[in-house]
Amino acid sequence: MVGYIRCIAIAALVIYLLGASLDIAIADISSDYGQVKAINISHRGASGHAPEHTLHAYELGNVMKGDYIEIDLQMTKDGELIALHDETIDRTTGKKGLVKNLTLKELKKLDAGSWFNEAFPEKKSTEYMGLQIPTLREVLDRFGPDSKFFIETKSPEVYPGMEEKLINILNEYNLIGAHQTFGNVIIQSFSIESLRKVHQMDESIPLVQLLSYYAPAVITDSEVSKILEYAVGVGLHYTAVSPGYIQKVTDSGLMIFPYTVNEKDDMKMLLDWGVTGMFTNYPDRLDEVIQSRKPKNS
Repeated sequence: MVGYIRCIAIAALVIYLLGASLDIAIADISSDYGQVKAINISHRGASGHAPEHTLHAYELGNVMKGDYIEIDLQMTKDGELIALHDETIDRTTGKKGLVKNLTLKELKKLDAGSWFNEAFPEKKSTEYMGLQIPTLREVLDRFGPDSKFFIETKSPEVYPGMEEKLINILNEYNLIGAHQTFGNVIIQSFSIESLRKVHQMDESIPLVQLLSYYAPAVITDSEVSKILEYAVGVGLHYTAVSPGYIQKVTDSGLMIFPYTVNEKDDMKMLLDWGVTGMFTNYPDRLDEVIQSRKPKNS
């Protein structure tokens, strides 16, 4: 019975994410998945066009038809959750240091946008100069209930209490809970322990287990069963997947979200292979691919 209920919940999430009616979605899901709308996740925002993990990049992601804003979380010395991919500030601020050793006040003094102009002069803009690292609260204040969020707990072993702080903030903003639509917020992590902790705190939150492979991906029945105990999907680098792997994962009842897919040919290939959705720095490109595959009478 538990397995049946879980399958129904996952099917409901897929239907919700695809934005389809119940009858249409059931028909689409049971047919060639490559013909239905896949989930478009703005990786660090529209980070191919603007400095990653800034409010500007997140806004562009929405404008470019991303279904979800992806947010990587780090935690400051004074316990604030911020949107930043790396444990250090080195790559995106021109300064050096570990996030865990810096207060929010110190981080707010940093320029998190000018690096993009230097790295991508063909895309430079004066708007990017002086952009700040946003806190999770600032992101939620700006986008709130009108957006969907794919949130990753980065290096949770470095930040004790990260999961509790995250759940408290999401509850404060009324984004999770049994009363909310399943899938407004999805939480992902490479850390099994972090995801299990979140699952224990709130089983209503859909979770995605990130996986790392150094060779073509292979997954056993035992691994699938363990993931299904707490998660609704998996994510892995797109170069590791194959049609057989995707079919095994999706046949098991798990969704699959490859990352980070930036070229249209790769997007088309993955859609043909049956992925649930994908992370991209260019949500506008993925939207074009998705739109081009829609039946003309849709």
